[in-house]
Parts: sequence; structure tokens; C-alpha cells
Amino acid sequence: MQRQVALIKQSLFDQGYLDEQFMELEELQDDANPNFVEEVATLYFKDSARLINNIDQALERGSFDFNRLDSYMHQFKGSSTSIGASKVKTECTMFREYCRAGNAEGCLRTFKQLKKEHATLRKKLEQYFQASKR
Repeated sequence: MQRQVALIKQSLFDQGYLDEQFMELEELQDDANPNFVEEVATLYFKDSARLINNIDQALERGSFDFNRLDSYMHQFKGSSTSIGASKVKTECTMFREYCRAGNAEGCLRTFKQLKKEHATLRKKLEQYFQASKR
């Protein structure tokens, strides 16, 4: 079972979903707090769902407030960086670049990809955490 958990984790790195920051989080986990990483990930997904909703609402208005969108994405990028969500962080960076350029189409396209990467990471981490409990 440990081998399966290790393979799942390695695939997350090999596929670029996670970076070394995730490993640093795991190093903080110990017997006193055996679910530390899962708890941090849960908080990340709760907070990022709020940010996704805020960005969705801002984009649906049609009038693009690039400063506000950039601010939301700055928060999203920070939290993604803190858990090692590499692909999500990359999409956040691209979105922010499109905001600075005033490129609404680029923002929409990148946000769609960001939501896809975010959902995939969530599913893969849930599988990882489930496997590690067995």
C-alpha cells in the first residue's frame, strides 16, 4: 500500500501538478499532527473556491476591472504557491499577465484552464490522501 501511495505522489510531481513546496509541507507533518498536509490542502481548496467564485462573478459582469481581477489572482497565486500547486500557479501567473496587458480574452481563456487544472489537482490530491489513509 505504501508503494501505491508513493507512486501516486510521484505521478503528481512527474505530471507537474506539484512542486517542492508540497514536500516541505509534508516535512512539517508529524505524529502530533498526522493530517497536517491534508488539512492545509482542505483550507486551500476552500479558500480557492471562494476566489474562483469571486473571479467568476467579476468576469460575468462583462466590464473587466483588471485591477480587481489581478488582486484576486494575486491571492490565488499566493495560496497555490504555499501548497506547491505548480500548474495552478502557472495559470495564475499567465492570468495576471493578461490583466496587466488589459487582455480580456486572454483572461477568460486562462481562467478556464486554471479551473480545469484546479479541479484536476483537487481530484488527484483526494485520491492521494485516501490512499495514504489505508
